[in-house]
Amino acid sequence: MLNGYSIIDADSHVIEPLTMWSEYLEPEFRQFSPSPEMKIKGEDIAEKVSEQLRALGNKQMMAAHPNAYFKGYNVESHVQEMGQMGIDQAFLYPTYGLWLWAIDTMKPEVAGAYTRAYNNWLKDFCSYDQDRLKGVGAINPHAPEEMVKQLHQIADFGWKAVFLRPNPVKGRLLSDSAYEPFWTECEQLGIAVAIHEGTHSRLPTTGTERFHTRFATHACSHPMEQMMALLTLIEGGVLERHPHLKVAFLESGCGWLPYWLWRLDEEYENLRYEDKIKCNVKIKPSEYFRRQCFIAIEPSEPYLAQVIDYIGTDNLIFGSDYPHMDHNPNIVQQLIQLEECLSHTTLQKILWDNPRRFYSLETWV
Repeated sequence: MLNGYSIIDADSHVIEPLTMWSEYLEPEFRQFSPSPEMKIKGEDIAEKVSEQLRALGNKQMMAAHPNAYFKGYNVESHVQEMGQMGIDQAFLYPTYGLWLWAIDTMKPEVAGAYTRAYNNWLKDFCSYDQDRLKGVGAINPHAPEEMVKQLHQIADFGWKAVFLRPNPVKGRLLSDSAYEPFWTECEQLGIAVAIHEGTHSRLPTTGTERFHTRFATHACSHPMEQMMALLTLIEGGVLERHPHLKVAFLESGCGWLPYWLWRLDEEYENLRYEDKIKCNVKIKPSEYFRRQCFIAIEPSEPYLAQVIDYIGTDNLIFGSDYPHMDHNPNIVQQLIQLEECLSHTTLQKILWDNPRRFYSLETWV
């Protein structure tokens, strides 16, 4: 709690210890354990990550949270940092895992082994303080036929959310028919889906064919991939067929949303005569978003009040991105300072009420 606000961090990250893969991977897959240089059998898991960038990220993370850094981001330090930031509960996403599941050429069975290893490790990590640490399950889009089974395993953990990348995997968009059983089961089990991008992946990513600096690729990948993910879920009929499915778009800011919804509404009004649109899109795109989607804000965005005027207050949540290199250690204090332009009620919805609804905390084990 901070300044009287209860706070849910809807997008926090673990730093997976390198030893976890050899410990949690099944014996037949331990040959694929990433090396300390984050390579698999000598091949980089990420693209266009320069030594300068690695050194800068390392330096920034050490300066922001030295206690956690020198403790190897173990679970004790994670809870300690949450206390210092004033965060009551944190929903945990991977760091290296965001790249591991984003290698388009990876064999589905290997990606499945990473999925099982990560989820089992995260379950043990969260057991340190289950009231404060909440797991978000990994899912394997490389093997659509296994995703429903994985959902049931995640549900057995008591978790109510999973994450996916917005990028195409092996040529499949999020609306591909191969994923339809997955979306159906998410809706039936009440499992929310968080869409989380990550720069430098080895999946098709907006900007990477044109640019080679992190400045450019990071600027493009997060918002633009999320924009296309939202479009995919609408245009492909996922939100129409599954009206009770909850989807969140994380770590891309919210400033793009009013423009994108306006644009999609305009296109819908002008082009809904197309057969696919008539079948898959029955209401305005903005109505789908308001009905079942959430988006994480950045406290430094200068137009939050205008976004709220357009979209309302029911769909906004907050994520710290702890402890990544672009995480601001003062981000929660920055958020509280928004009391100057946002009401107490609005802030409490963003910090607590809305993420509770998205993550179904009332039914969380």
